[in-house]
Amino acid sequence: MPRSRVFAMLAALAALVAVAGAHPVLGSEPAPQRAFAPPTFTHPGVLVSRPQLDFVRTKVNAAAQPWAAAYRQMLASPFASLSRTPKPRAVVECGPYSNPNLGCTDERQDALAAYTLALTWYITRDARYATKAIQIMDAWSAVIRDHTNSNAPLQTGWAGSSWPRAAEIIRYTYTSWPNVNRFATMLRTVYLPEIINGSHSNGNWELTMMEAAIGIAVFIEDRTSYDRAVTKFRGRAPAYVYLTSDGAYPKGAPGSGLDTRAEIVSYWHNQNTFVNGLSQETCRDFTHTGYGLAAMANIAETSRIQGENLYPEIRDRLRHALGFHAKYQLGAAPPSWLCGGRLTRGLGPVTEVGYNALHTRLGIPMSNTQQLTEQQRPAGTNSLFIAWGTLTHAENPT
Repeated sequence: MPRSRVFAMLAALAALVAVAGAHPVLGSEPAPQRAFAPPTFTHPGVLVSRPQLDFVRTKVNAAAQPWAAAYRQMLASPFASLSRTPKPRAVVECGPYSNPNLGCTDERQDALAAYTLALTWYITRDARYATKAIQIMDAWSAVIRDHTNSNAPLQTGWAGSSWPRAAEIIRYTYTSWPNVNRFATMLRTVYLPEIINGSHSNGNWELTMMEAAIGIAVFIEDRTSYDRAVTKFRGRAPAYVYLTSDGAYPKGAPGSGLDTRAEIVSYWHNQNTFVNGLSQETCRDFTHTGYGLAAMANIAETSRIQGENLYPEIRDRLRHALGFHAKYQLGAAPPSWLCGGRLTRGLGPVTEVGYNALHTRLGIPMSNTQQLTEQQRPAGTNSLFIAWGTLTHAENPT
């Protein structure tokens, strides 16, 4: 081989090494995808595992707190009703803020009901709850064909987060579900295509969509979709919660096209000062921020169950974000540099999963998050995709 060609090849290789080692720039695409899916999926394994469920069942049966109170709260909710009538639609149409609302609330709440009933079945071993959960899931899998209008991706993410939680528990702990394959087909053909490509809207959208995609991938054992969703998550999480180690201003999600400080500031709702734990939606409101933080924790929890633990990767972002927002949710007055000194609170029941993972399991001190978490117990549901965190994850070491 001519010496000139050898030198050219070495130069090209050096350039590639330099690029690979460089700090990622705003808007850059993620590194080549690697395998995250386990060789064998763990079932049930979406948000809650069998050992976690056994821990909860033992605590409830022993009337131990806070689990017994959380269980009573869940059982008293309309989502646990054995007389519930599902309301499936062929096309669910959801506009901005669910206006129009053609099946949006019905779908989200039926999915949450299926999850609630599945949890109740596991704790009580009363088959009526399992059969009611199956009835709801079968009703939707027989009918739904599409989600439409501007909120379709988010709506699909919300409902799609709850469905596989319920389905995992029923499929792998109950005796019979004749239409389980039809339900799996629904998730694969109606839900997954709507969410798997992600979103460049506010960050809670993509995080919720990836939570749903990962849960669905576990249920249908789709390793390609699992890997793709985790890759999306790994790009979005650092773009949703800021750490000072990121540099002078936050990262942009891969493919977002956010390349200048002005664009970042606008996307972060005109916030100019960046501190550990600040979220892309802090200055919008705490409610939407809570959706994003909950989805981050839920994704990491499912990944932990599946053997590829994402908590070490997001640990510092999640602990800072939970603590930062808990401080102000508890009533601290915001400084003038934070959102102009005005905050719209309402974080919601979103802290249990992340707090349990970081504090109970890893022993990280989280005083503000601990105070808020214990103050809000038992954590209920936001009627969208978050439900019964105290019951399933409070002090759950498994």
